[in-house]
Amino acid sequence: MTAGNSIPAGQGRWQRFRRSHRHLSGFKAGFGLATVAALVIMGLFSPWLAPHPPNQQDLMVAMMPPDWTGPYVLGTDHVGRDILSRIIYGSRVSLIIALSVALFASVTGVALGVTAGYFGGRIDGAIQKVVEIFWSFPPLMLAIAIVAFVGQGLAIVIIALTAQRWIPYCRVTRAEAMALREREFIMAARTLGASDGFIIRHHILPNVMLSIIVMTSFAMANAIIAESSLSFLGLGVPPAIPTWGGMLSDSRAYISSAWWMALFPGLAIFLTVLGLNLLGDALRNQFDPKLKSH
Repeated sequence: MTAGNSIPAGQGRWQRFRRSHRHLSGFKAGFGLATVAALVIMGLFSPWLAPHPPNQQDLMVAMMPPDWTGPYVLGTDHVGRDILSRIIYGSRVSLIIALSVALFASVTGVALGVTAGYFGGRIDGAIQKVVEIFWSFPPLMLAIAIVAFVGQGLAIVIIALTAQRWIPYCRVTRAEAMALREREFIMAARTLGASDGFIIRHHILPNVMLSIIVMTSFAMANAIIAESSLSFLGLGVPPAIPTWGGMLSDSRAYISSAWWMALFPGLAIFLTVLGLNLLGDALRNQFDPKLKSH
């Protein structure tokens, strides 16, 4: 190869890296990561980013329309609270619930799914019966029933939303564990005297981790939608805590006279869920062997 046609080693490695990770460098992954970063920044730095206290009421400026140069950029609601500040503070609830539901659902579902898939037999049958019982309830209806029976609160909402969202983790990891337990490297580990716990920790879990990561982004998006639905129905966190769903609920009576009260929290939910879904789609395209060649 001539000097003019040669490619520097560093540039060649970078090109190979970009080709092998093209799904993670595209628009979907970029938009999704930007959405997650914005949600985290708003949630962590709400007191410094919000121009006004989220619950500060001033009837003198109630239902003021958006003013890009004034003190209320996105307008105010029916009691004079700043909508931009409430959206920024509302991201805290969305972030906490999304992360908590995804964490508890993944831990519960993966533990049950790997146990059922690896051991099989009666253990698998018992776990599948539990899955069938919970799967028979519509997710939102089950969450509404739990909140209505136990009471409102952030912890109660997280438990209610986790009550059924561990099932997809359980079903996916069960199927993968059933396929992995008959593989040669698992059988070799058994022959060498490895315990079941060692095999699960060092061979089964690392091989299902990519599926868990992909599912987590979709689980976070679903949790945000579900929390907004509960808050819209008045069954979410206490009203004193700003939430995007609660803001939509407050705007119902003023949808024709104060459109901004519903538009901006609705956009916040839409963009956040869209970003998380696009990120999950990019991760699936990157790590799914069936889609890597497309």
